[in-house]
Amino acid sequence: METKLKSVANSTAWTNLQAHYEKVKGLQMRDLFAQDGERGEKMVLDAVGIYLDYSKHVVTDETLNLLLQLAKDCGLKKHIDAMFAGEKINITEKRAVLHTALRAPQTASIMVDGENVVTAVHAVLDKMSDFCERVRSGEWKGFSGKRIRNIVNVGIGGSDLGPVMAYEALRSYSDRNLNFRFVSNVDGTDFAEATRDLDAAETLFVISSKTFITLETMTNAHSARDWLLKTFSDEKAIARHFVAVSTNAEEVTKFGIDTANMFEFWDWVGGRYSMESAIGLSTMLAVGPDNFREMLNGFHEMDEHFRQAPFEKNLPVLMGLLTIWYNNFFQAQTVAVLPYEQYLKRFPAYLQQLTMESNGKHVTLDGAVVDYSTGPIFWGEPGTNGQHSFYQLIHQGTKLIPCDFIAFVEALNPLGRHHDLLMANVFAQTEALAFGKTAEQVKAEGTADWLVPHRTFEGNRPSNTLLLEKLTPSALGKLVALYEHSVFTQGAIWNIDSFDQWGVELGKVLAQRIVPELESKSEPDLKHDSSTNALIRRYRKLKTH
Repeated sequence: METKLKSVANSTAWTNLQAHYEKVKGLQMRDLFAQDGERGEKMVLDAVGIYLDYSKHVVTDETLNLLLQLAKDCGLKKHIDAMFAGEKINITEKRAVLHTALRAPQTASIMVDGENVVTAVHAVLDKMSDFCERVRSGEWKGFSGKRIRNIVNVGIGGSDLGPVMAYEALRSYSDRNLNFRFVSNVDGTDFAEATRDLDAAETLFVISSKTFITLETMTNAHSARDWLLKTFSDEKAIARHFVAVSTNAEEVTKFGIDTANMFEFWDWVGGRYSMESAIGLSTMLAVGPDNFREMLNGFHEMDEHFRQAPFEKNLPVLMGLLTIWYNNFFQAQTVAVLPYEQYLKRFPAYLQQLTMESNGKHVTLDGAVVDYSTGPIFWGEPGTNGQHSFYQLIHQGTKLIPCDFIAFVEALNPLGRHHDLLMANVFAQTEALAFGKTAEQVKAEGTADWLVPHRTFEGNRPSNTLLLEKLTPSALGKLVALYEHSVFTQGAIWNIDSFDQWGVELGKVLAQRIVPELESKSEPDLKHDSSTNALIRRYRKLKTH
């Protein structure tokens, strides 16, 4: 009974929302728009360079007021203040959560354990900037004196997804004289294909691992080391072709990297929140220090908006609350993120880690099992490609899938009428999802009666439209921070720890046990379940043939 009392699902605000849901769940968007001709102008929010149209939702003013009351009753403001103040809100790891400090201006003061961490952040940024200028200008040379032309980022999780997403998103701003590759998978194919056509004498590896002992990253790092030494038999070459993003100076030195070329970050930076730390070294190498700092400024603008704006005019809060509305009351299990910008092709994959690793939790902060649904599944593809694959299910399938459409007024690569066609599809898709096509409308077109059900669209499929002027480094920072804080909003209301990831650990621990069993020359004494034992034996048997 005690657990029930602590559950947000038993709170007055939640109970009121549940009762309200029963009243409005049958509402049709076409009726809501018919009743209020200005709905499309009212239910919008224009802030920090992002125009959010949230009118195409099954919500009324009362819905929004009840959701805002839920946020207040759950102490969201107190949670926000605690994060920005550097309190150790990651309770299971006893850590502060200060990715916001990574983009704070140099004049800011954010104290952690008696130290102003902003000073250290900017010291690392300056060190990164100096190094990147040397590489980009050609001053930094490889071991044989050749200029560096290839950058290979080696990491996994946040040490890969952030850098590769940012590189692809900002490719229009990148130095096209440099080639960038990203290696993360422990599958040897990933490394082999990334390096197949590269000249070792012109290649720089960025090894990104906080501990410098992460199995996948260090396996790939040692393969990179071996690959380089096939060209240079002298191990002194390592120092000219490898840099480290890490905190473990001892392991970095042991590997052969000069600690002068080790870029630090801190335990109050979670992996999935680290793309603007030294983990973003490859991003800065690609776009240059000025563009990187512009991206940080975009992050900071959204941080300040989230921290200061009243909830009813707060972009991350509204998006987080709408996610809760569909996840917990309509029982929608997924969210589709649909960027109509080819440069954002890796953005949905990046958000998968940000959202699902953060809020894929089954217990509350005090360890009680939740009795409500937490983190939804995030997925998506860039438009218009997705329209020719999974949009059919969104339009006419049996599953409710709220969608975020992301679009930009100005094209980075103007080409004939391409951009007008792209934007027409954005607006058409949200209109079709919201209003559908009734059987009467289909019949009026002269469609045969037997075909009418197949050509009818129910509509009432919810969506946000996020419209920005142009995909700049600043805009990317704002978008990422928007989703970061939306995730935080949801986690605060669900009363879960959005900043640990214990679910990642178990499989890694078991893999460490299994590796020697696969590699043993003699038959190992297997003590797993019968399925795992049988799989190991079969692999060993086939491997020897």
